[in-house]
Amino acid sequence: MSGYDRRTFLRGALATGIAGTVAGATVDRASADSSPASAAGAPPIPPFHGLHQAAVLSAPRRRTIVAAFDVVTEGRGELADLFHTMTDRARLLTTGGATPQVGITAPPADSGILGPDVPGGDLMVTLGVGASLFDDRYGLAALKPAGLTTMPMFPNDDLDPAWCHGDLVLQLEADDDDTVLHALRDIARHTRGAMQVRWRMNGFTSPPRPTGTQRNLLGFKDGIANPATKNAAEMDGLVWVNGKAPEPAWTAGGSYFVVRLIRMLVEFWDRVGIDEQEEMFGRSKDTGAPLDGAREQDVPQYHLDPEGTVIPLTSHIRRANPRTAETDAGRILRRGFNYDKGMDSVGDLDVGLIFTCYQQDLRRQFEATQKRLEDEPLVDYISPFGGGYFFALPGVQDASRSFGGFIEV
Repeated sequence: MSGYDRRTFLRGALATGIAGTVAGATVDRASADSSPASAAGAPPIPPFHGLHQAAVLSAPRRRTIVAAFDVVTEGRGELADLFHTMTDRARLLTTGGATPQVGITAPPADSGILGPDVPGGDLMVTLGVGASLFDDRYGLAALKPAGLTTMPMFPNDDLDPAWCHGDLVLQLEADDDDTVLHALRDIARHTRGAMQVRWRMNGFTSPPRPTGTQRNLLGFKDGIANPATKNAAEMDGLVWVNGKAPEPAWTAGGSYFVVRLIRMLVEFWDRVGIDEQEEMFGRSKDTGAPLDGAREQDVPQYHLDPEGTVIPLTSHIRRANPRTAETDAGRILRRGFNYDKGMDSVGDLDVGLIFTCYQQDLRRQFEATQKRLEDEPLVDYISPFGGGYFFALPGVQDASRSFGGFIEV
């Protein structure tokens, strides 16, 4: 029996035999609440005020803008003013309200692209700080989150400095393009002279096709295996920083936030056979099921396939999440958005993934995962070129507080 025939036979045997007998006990239900929200019947957006920023645990919306900024204010007082302004704008843009009336000779108070008033409940805002904000400009070195560093270049990266890092990162999410653009335009207007855009990327999530998790632009379902966001204990162990030493106390309720801009070389990918594609991912392209399963949420049974005969040892899902006791605490809360930048200088499609994730510890979680993924077969078809490490600030708990509370500690 050829290698291909043997793998196909064993895949079917595991899917319909052993895996089938325990299907009820091996369905991964952790990710059911983290699939992208569709515009129709989407879950409501949580309120702006809270212990944590609302978007971290919420299902991704249909549209996003991720933008990094360089802060250009002078002195700590002006920096605090910048955070107060960003808090006030985020609060208004997420909760909605009437646009102030101005004199007939003054410029309008709002761009007006959403109509005369700002609608509420349509937008999520996430704000993070980069390691560079804690340099010697503002005297914040002692307040820097303990694990916050500049994102390194990993072995398979092709990072472009113009698309990397930043003092601040802002992610806007909504179900419509005009909503996220309106928010970016508003925040940029009110912070002019205090910060400037370093890089920006627009992204989108796709509706389920036909059901379940969205697909990335390689055609595979993306982000199936996520921790259970409704499990508070799991989020406390994997996502939220608790503010205990060596972390500064102010970090409690925040989370380390990774952004990776990953180009997908789709012209080359589209020439690869379906079996090879599925073996690189470890999942069925049609259903999203692991190659030893039948449904998207089936848990791969690696212990029944120790040599990787059905799900190759080099497959993306096996390396990213080996599902062992040793790697369980290294899981990340993953959020993915597709992007389309048009064409490059030689006429190839410039498309890919805005990969984002939240975790309690960059080294234990994201970097450990990246190390396992080094030289996986998929690296021939993707090219990480930008992004950065950030710390997603704790939530703004009430109207008397701001994102910049840590500056005043």
